[in-house]
Amino acid sequence: MIHFIEESLLLLPFLFATYLALEALEAKTGEALERFLGRVRLFEPVVGSLSGAVPQCGMAAAAASLYAGGVITAGALVAVFLSTSDELIPVLISFRAEVPLLVKILLLKVVAGVFTGYMVNAVLKVMRQSRRKACVSELCEHSHCGCGKHRGIIVPALIHTAEIFLFIFIVSGAIELCMHFFGDNALKSLCLTTPFLGEIVAGLVGLIPNCAVSVAAAKLYLAGGMSAGALMASSLTGSGMGLIVLFRTNRNFKENLAILAVVYVTGVLLGIVTGRFL
Repeated sequence: MIHFIEESLLLLPFLFATYLALEALEAKTGEALERFLGRVRLFEPVVGSLSGAVPQCGMAAAAASLYAGGVITAGALVAVFLSTSDELIPVLISFRAEVPLLVKILLLKVVAGVFTGYMVNAVLKVMRQSRRKACVSELCEHSHCGCGKHRGIIVPALIHTAEIFLFIFIVSGAIELCMHFFGDNALKSLCLTTPFLGEIVAGLVGLIPNCAVSVAAAKLYLAGGMSAGALMASSLTGSGMGLIVLFRTNRNFKENLAILAVVYVTGVLLGIVTGRFL
C-alpha cells in the first residue's frame, strides 16, 4: 500500500534536476540556445530511447516537463515513453528470468522508441508543425505557481517540483488504492493470453501510471497468465508517471491526447508483432 510513496519520492531528484535545468535555460535563453537545440535535434529520439530504457520512470516524468518547456521534440518524448520499463526489468530479474529474455525486451523497446520517435518527428515536419521555443514561463502560466516573483533559479525550481510532486502523490495514491483492492484479480480476468485482444487490453492496462501494473504484468507473464505480446504491449505503453506529468504541465490538451494515442497504438501494434520474438 505504501509503494506509491516510495515511487513518488524517487521522482523528486529527476523533477528538481529537470526544473532547475529549465529555469537555467530560461535565464540564458536566446538565439544561441535555439541553434544548439536545432543541432542536437537529429539525435534526440536515440538519446531519449536509451535514457528511457534505464529501469525507472523518472526519465519519462522529466522528459514530459522538458517537452512542455519546449526543450525536446515530440519524437524524443514518444521515444522515452516507449522505452521506459518502470519496474518490469527489476521484477523479472528478481524472479530469475532468463537473461536473453531481458535483453530482447530492452532491445525491442529501445528500437521501437528510436523508430517511432523519428517517424513522429518526420510526420510533424511534413505537416510543418514547428518546434516551440524553449520557454519555462509557459509552465508557470499553466500551473499558476507564482514562481516568477522569486529571483534566481533555485526557488522557482523547488516550487515547480513541489507542485508537480503533490499532484503525482495524490493521483498515485488513488491509483494505488484501486490496484490494491482490485489489481491482481482484475488483471487475471482480462483475457491477456488471447491473441490480438490480449495486446489491445494490455496496452490499456500499461497506460495506468503506477509501478504496480508493471510488477503485476511481470508476475502474470512468468506464471503463464499473460502472453509475450501482451507483456510487450503493456510495457511499451507503460511510461510510469510520464503521462501524468505531461497532462499536468503541457496546456495543449489535444497535443497530449495525440501523444497518448501514438504511444498506445504503437504499443499494441508492436506488441502483436514483437511478441513472437520473446
